[in-house]
Amino acid sequence: MARFLVTGGAGYVGSHLVRALVARGDEVVVLDSLRQGHRGAIPAGVELVHAELADRRRVAEVFAAWKFEAVFHFAALSLVGESMREPLRYCVENTANSLSLADAAVQAGVRKFVFSSTAALFGMPKVVPIAEDADLAPASAYGESKLMVEKGLFWADQVHGLRSACLRYFNAAGADAAGGIGEDHDPETHLIPLCIGAALGTRPALTVFGTDYATPDGTCIRDYVHVSDLASAHLAVLPLLEERSLRYNLGNGAGYSVKQVIDSVERIGGRPVPHSFGPRRAGDPAVLVAASDALRRETGWQPRFPALDDIVRTAWAWHEAHPRGYGDR
Repeated sequence: MARFLVTGGAGYVGSHLVRALVARGDEVVVLDSLRQGHRGAIPAGVELVHAELADRRRVAEVFAAWKFEAVFHFAALSLVGESMREPLRYCVENTANSLSLADAAVQAGVRKFVFSSTAALFGMPKVVPIAEDADLAPASAYGESKLMVEKGLFWADQVHGLRSACLRYFNAAGADAAGGIGEDHDPETHLIPLCIGAALGTRPALTVFGTDYATPDGTCIRDYVHVSDLASAHLAVLPLLEERSLRYNLGNGAGYSVKQVIDSVERIGGRPVPHSFGPRRAGDPAVLVAASDALRRETGWQPRFPALDDIVRTAWAWHEAHPRGYGDR
């Protein structure tokens, strides 16, 4: 049995990884501020350290109290629009706090670090699907804050031998198939829960931004990857960290349009998704789809939920059973 530290382990993706680690018999310590995370997302028996990453003394105490096989780092601010209003806040909370955590890991003798990065590193890509070696040109302070962490982790490997896996997420979606945990953000910005909430009447009608893109139905296309598949990818990269650091795109490899998502929610839920149409949002690319060939080839990872309807089905089940999310806001 190994022991792992999961920062942001009470959040959406982090909690699904915690469940996966517990299911395979590992010991987990979660460090979370609970600003966006939820106590109800943490399984019984998992240690929760309620603290901010900025509290360096508390973080050092965590590394002194337990010996960890690896750190999984999810805790971060993640709203692109907000980052363009408060760029320095994102530099502090995402970049400075992440590199401080990596430094604490080095000082404690931890040699494996799995980082929740983002597709926002690629900005407005020239070629789709986006390859792992595509140019890195963030178009937001959020993307830049993550890229700076990746650069810091590169040097942590070169100088200190801290092996890191930077997983560049596309669109996390869905919920635990067993129904115990799911997506509960405030504010919610993800398309699938916004569609489901509109259909269930727990959220306002959806606004579709732009219907004149160069796509088959005129709406934006995005790559949706099931949150449990994200979690399994984090486990799949661990053995490779014995030898080297890694940088992977983490997506489904298939793109679905906004219209297709609406259709799927209506099909699965058996109800209409009230929606209206608005102008394009500045900075929205027409298509964002990942090429995850390297991850699949080098780890054997394959998504269990590649079909949009399967992703939506798990999300619908969670939101229908938990109309107030975890109910702890």
